[in-house]
Amino acid sequence: MSVPDLKAGPPRVTPPVNGVGLWRRKSITGLQAEAETDHSLKRALGAVNLTALGIGAIIGTGIFVLTGTVAAQNSGPAVVLSFILAGVASVFAALCYAEFASLVPMAGSAYTYGYATLGEFIAWIIGWDLILEYALGAVTVAIGWSGYVVSFLNGIGIHLPAELTAARGQVVTLADGSHVTAIFNLPAVIIIAIVTTLLVVGIRESANVNNVIVFVKVAVVLLFIALAAKAINPANWHPFIPPNTGVRDQFGWTGVAAGAGVVFFAYIGFDAVSTAAQEAKNPQKDMPVGIIGSLLICTVLYILVSGIATGVMPYTELNVPDPIAVVADRAGLGWVSGLIKLGAIAGLSSVILVMLLGQSRVFWTMSKDGLLPPFVARIHPKFQTPWITSIITGIGVAIFSAILTVREAGSLVSIGTLLAFVIVSVGILVLRMREPNLPRPFKAPIIWFTAPMGALSALYLMVSLPPHTWERLIIWFVLGLFVFFGYSRTHSRLARS
Repeated sequence: MSVPDLKAGPPRVTPPVNGVGLWRRKSITGLQAEAETDHSLKRALGAVNLTALGIGAIIGTGIFVLTGTVAAQNSGPAVVLSFILAGVASVFAALCYAEFASLVPMAGSAYTYGYATLGEFIAWIIGWDLILEYALGAVTVAIGWSGYVVSFLNGIGIHLPAELTAARGQVVTLADGSHVTAIFNLPAVIIIAIVTTLLVVGIRESANVNNVIVFVKVAVVLLFIALAAKAINPANWHPFIPPNTGVRDQFGWTGVAAGAGVVFFAYIGFDAVSTAAQEAKNPQKDMPVGIIGSLLICTVLYILVSGIATGVMPYTELNVPDPIAVVADRAGLGWVSGLIKLGAIAGLSSVILVMLLGQSRVFWTMSKDGLLPPFVARIHPKFQTPWITSIITGIGVAIFSAILTVREAGSLVSIGTLLAFVIVSVGILVLRMREPNLPRPFKAPIIWFTAPMGALSALYLMVSLPPHTWERLIIWFVLGLFVFFGYSRTHSRLARS
């Protein structure tokens, strides 16, 4: 009698196939049956864990870094409106995600949802697109984490070599006014290595660490709101929307819209909750709670923090790596500034954790479907984690976090996520029409309004992003097409069936 290969996960049962060619798709009932029988990942997360994962992913670079850069370069004090606009777009998409996650509790998130509704080719596009969201999202946050760590260490008299604290080729100004050219970002590489190790060790351990970090950073954000609000000077809010400078994305309403496209990165995270569906104890009930609950909590905090930051000091002075800490200093909070830096460091760490978690689970699911090589789907026999894909993801993210700037990576992440939101919003509408009688544990309200608004608002924010971001997206998808037609199309489980 042959012995099964436990390292490779459960036997790969070919799911029922609908459609043909590029448009073949999985059946919803087949995916639900697979979710019930596939126990290769440990189910250890409850509603609180999932909500904390969402908050852990959402509160990070957006609030601690992008608040300042967007206010200074795009929106002025109207960065508050940018956050509201991005938040509204996110709410529509979140409702669609919540319905999908309760209906198809699988680890692939938008990739799996697309596979079940729009076909294999669209699913591949989403999976390839999610690399921009999760992997480059982790890159962006690691760069912000590095900025806060360097600032904190400088404050206590520890000075890292400036050449090792920024993207390659970036000019760094020293305390004495001199300049050096950076080689690579060493602190960003170190945090990626630490988080990758934690994810390999186990999902329960990762979730427990994340819960502690989320408590700390939410407490720090609330402390900042309570204390810094006393130092607001209303004059700093005038003009609320500065006049356009003649450049399309700098101030005026076009600046607000462009700022919304950039700070949209701040809302990325609630969708990452859906990648943990196969590790949730009761996904039908708990996934909607985690997705929608985390988004609503963070939206309120973002609006308050951005309004206070631009009220305490002129928006023109906020284009710094650690704007919230700078605002705390200007507000005369003293020791609170150091605490905010520690909270930011901890908070950004949890974002990296959830982004890398999401990316590794998407890769794992794509490998199980045959769209990536089978070794990617191997599960560690002791830790029950997709350890190979976690390590591969960590290495790739570490390399790019060492050489990119925050804004370069952040814009690509935003456009990748917005595209996923468009496809999920369209997909849920298609599924409602194709299979209206499916039992849905959670139903998005007013679907004929919610889903189109989710798609249209995401498209609007995509259009508001700079042209060079679109150019990079197109280049990325051209590379993806080579991979799909060169490997994935012929190795797909559905194709072999």
